[in-house]
Amino acid sequence: MDPGSHGYRGMTPRTRVMFGPAAHLYVYRSYGIHWCCNIVCGTKGECAAVLVRAGEVVAGEDLVAERRPGFGRREFARGPGRLTRAMAIDGEDDGAPLTGRDAPFALYAPREALPDASVRTGPRVGVSGPGGDGALYPWRYWIDGEPTVSVYRPGRARRVRPD
Repeated sequence: MDPGSHGYRGMTPRTRVMFGPAAHLYVYRSYGIHWCCNIVCGTKGECAAVLVRAGEVVAGEDLVAERRPGFGRREFARGPGRLTRAMAIDGEDDGAPLTGRDAPFALYAPREALPDASVRTGPRVGVSGPGGDGALYPWRYWIDGEPTVSVYRPGRARRVRPD
């Protein structure tokens, strides 16, 4: 399992959604500031979720502009915290289903498949320690040339507080 995962040390009340079933949102605060969302993608009992790092606003641009005043279209959902603000996702959405009639959000397949050559991989943004090793965990994926992709920033090791 990924050492950078919230579920690395096992299920807790905070991480229970990550342990399935699939097609649900795992929502948490990053450093107590920004909401971030992951799509749970494993079977029940398996910890598997993918952080949604960015998105392109394809509908509701006026509503997103109200939520993100002072930002241009390119910046609306560029980065995980900006994406959740653009979509008004917060802690109340933790565990929300992504399928079914009552789902508050929906996933759609792309209109056409991307050529493999346009998908890039590399080290993850803001992950330090063993899970941040880009050679072992090249688990950041993006579309080459996509303007909404957030800028890469390496992780910083957390300082250990003396007792």
